[in-house]
Amino acid sequence: MFLTLPTLLTWARIVAIPLIVGVFYLDVISQAERNLVATVLFVVVALTDWLDGYLARKLNQTSSFGAFLDPVADKFLVCSSLLILLELGRVNAFVALVIVGREIAISALREWMAQIGASRSVAVHMVGKLKTTVQMVAIPFLLFDGSLFGVITTRLWGTWLILAAVVLTIWSMVYYLRKAIPEIRAKAG
Repeated sequence: MFLTLPTLLTWARIVAIPLIVGVFYLDVISQAERNLVATVLFVVVALTDWLDGYLARKLNQTSSFGAFLDPVADKFLVCSSLLILLELGRVNAFVALVIVGREIAISALREWMAQIGASRSVAVHMVGKLKTTVQMVAIPFLLFDGSLFGVITTRLWGTWLILAAVVLTIWSMVYYLRKAIPEIRAKAG
């Protein structure tokens, strides 16, 4: 099940990441146009995350490889977008460090837990899904960096949402560590 439709959508999400980043290096269009194009690309790519999961279940094409690749694609998308936002001055380094650092730490923890046969203790939990959802909503607001409908200042909303994502990021990391520590103590000691 390496090249199923859901897996191809996940691969497309990974391949699209350089497009989102690359938009900000196009000097032939204005900054506002770059913001709009990057935002639309991000939203379309982020929606494929929902679509590939839906299709995998609907078409009975779930696979271990897809289960591995899907969160990797999400992490690439979020981390690369945060780095662009950091370069553009739309998020601060602390925000980026907490989110990227957590992704690295929890990925390493999951690998370690798999090695000691305790991967179920760090299986995806609702707080992790909520964290990802808030990140996926905050980032397009920050990429757009303008006014929606003349009423919504997207940088302000994006900043509040990304700060909420930081809180959820820390909360989810603590949650996974608390679940893992008893297993680590039992199996590594």
